[in-house]
Amino acid sequence: METHTLATDEVDLVYDVHGPLPTADGRPPLLLIGQPMEAGGFFTLAGYLPDRTLITYDPRGLGRSSVRRDGRTDMDPVVQAGDLHRLIAEVGGPVEVFGSSGGAVVGLALVAAHPEDVVTLVAHEPPLCAVLPDAPAANRARQGFFDAYWAKGWGAGMAQFIAMTSWQGEYTDAYFAQPAPDPAQFGMPSEDDGRRDDPLLSDRAWAVSDYIPDVEALKAASTRVVIAVGEESAGTFTARTSEATAAALGREATVFPSNHGGFLGPEFGMPGKPEEFAARLEEVLAG
Repeated sequence: METHTLATDEVDLVYDVHGPLPTADGRPPLLLIGQPMEAGGFFTLAGYLPDRTLITYDPRGLGRSSVRRDGRTDMDPVVQAGDLHRLIAEVGGPVEVFGSSGGAVVGLALVAAHPEDVVTLVAHEPPLCAVLPDAPAANRARQGFFDAYWAKGWGAGMAQFIAMTSWQGEYTDAYFAQPAPDPAQFGMPSEDDGRRDDPLLSDRAWAVSDYIPDVEALKAASTRVVIAVGEESAGTFTARTSEATAAALGREATVFPSNHGGFLGPEFGMPGKPEEFAARLEEVLAG
């Protein structure tokens, strides 16, 4: 793996190249993008794709790309799509893209703006509130974990986030009538460390879940767009957003092993099935 920095006027983007460029087999490089996850979240998956040249990076404002000169703190998928357009030009495109969660949203924004950059996009469980029939209730549920975080800190916010993302089906009155979950039941601290800059729990990432896909641009793109969903995610928020996004594009979501983080290893405490996930990803990319 070689690490590089792409300097722009607004941010220095740090990215990693796993394998040779140009690629040894003639296939496009595979760009792995997360949000708010950084490059390190893909290292287990990379180990199961030894024959591919992979590109990983830390998005603007996160990890090794944390120093911004644009005066902003929000994580706008359209802005990050512009970052990826420059990164793809730097490494030599077009590329294939696997986007996870917020990274899937950025991938959709990238294809809408620059379809020539991407041969195939696999967008895995994009958390898009606007595509849901109960979008106002989903936004209210999102406000709930933000309010918990702002009032009581990281543990309370994360516990409420887990409650939201694990809820089955639409956000009904029954969801909002629940008592606030205890962080301790998830092994999280109840103490407040005073910080309010978490990229997941603060409102910095709301531009991601507020993003409205440009359906007509995606349908017209030369890029093959695959919306993916984990087999264990059925009924949850990101499964429903995946299925609704796929339906808007006139297709069904493609099922992958495991859950929202199905490609993760044990290092994050919530392992998926990374070997099976990698095999499925290769199968889907092959068409």
